[in-house]
Amino acid sequence: MPKLDLDAIEQTNATGYPAPFAAAVRGRWWRRLAPVAGLTNMGASHVVLEPGAWSSQRHWHKGLDELVVVLAGEAVLVEDGGETPVRAGDVLAWPAGEPNGHHLQNRSDQPFVYAAISAGDAASDEGVYSDIDMTFSPEGYFRKDGTRYDTERLA
Repeated sequence: MPKLDLDAIEQTNATGYPAPFAAAVRGRWWRRLAPVAGLTNMGASHVVLEPGAWSSQRHWHKGLDELVVVLAGEAVLVEDGGETPVRAGDVLAWPAGEPNGHHLQNRSDQPFVYAAISAGDAASDEGVYSDIDMTFSPEGYFRKDGTRYDTERLA
């Protein structure tokens, strides 16, 4: 099954983020591609950001490499070092363990579409959200003092 039928794959805007952090990603719609394709050693998602939506809260992963391939539209990549406009054809990458908080913001009036690919041990991955009082691990979301948020993390 080399070609996936995107329309046949469930699309959702679900998030496990606790309030108020979930509001920024309300317009993020994603489809998990890897499970449908039978891929078990990597993660892959097709993501659409509606105008005004963010890809996530600004974060970095301790155990996963991340790769984003921009398919359509324009957005702004926000990282520790500043902001960079990105558009169709651009490829973005972050190695596991590099503490460079990042996310994408769709500041345009058109949808922004990308493929997000990850590799590493997702079952043990942990990370930090750069701008907010939150970290993540396989057990869920936590404040930086270690107290747990009362929400379920989506893998």
